[in-house]
Amino acid sequence: MCKAFWWLTKDGDKSCLAMYERHYSAYRYADGRKRYQFVGPGQHIVLRTGAGDAMFVWRQYIDDTIPHQDGIECAIFRNENSRSYLSSELIRQADAIADFCWPSQRHYTKIRPAAIRSANPGYCFKQAGWKSAGKTQNGLSILERLPS
Repeated sequence: MCKAFWWLTKDGDKSCLAMYERHYSAYRYADGRKRYQFVGPGQHIVLRTGAGDAMFVWRQYIDDTIPHQDGIECAIFRNENSRSYLSSELIRQADAIADFCWPSQRHYTKIRPAAIRSANPGYCFKQAGWKSAGKTQNGLSILERLPS
C-alpha cells in the first residue's frame, strides 16, 4: 500500500504561493503588485504535501489556447523534494483525486520544454502514464491522460 502524500489546501496557501513564485510559469504583475493568490478563475483543487515542499493545482476552466483544450488542467506542479517524493507517484495520486472530483475527464498540462532543466521534459508525467498530445500555437508541449 502506498502512502498518500497530498493534503487539500486553498489558493493563497503561503508555502504554495512561495513555490508558485519559483515556478517558471509564474505570472508577474507589470506594476509590481504583491500576489496573494495564484490559481486564477474556474473551479480548482490545490494540493500540497504536509511539509509544503510539493504542490499540484487542478483547474477546470474554458481554455482558449490553440488548439482548444478540453478537460481538467494541471495548471501547476512543483516538487522541491524529489528525494522524499517520486514526482510520478505524486502525479498518479493527484490524478486519482481529480478522477474522484471530475469523473471521466481528460487530464492535460502544457509545458515549456526550454524552461525545464531536463533532457526529457515532462518525463515524470510520462512515467505516470501521460502521453504527448501535440503543441500549442506558441510552442508549448501538451501532455494528456485520457479517462479510463
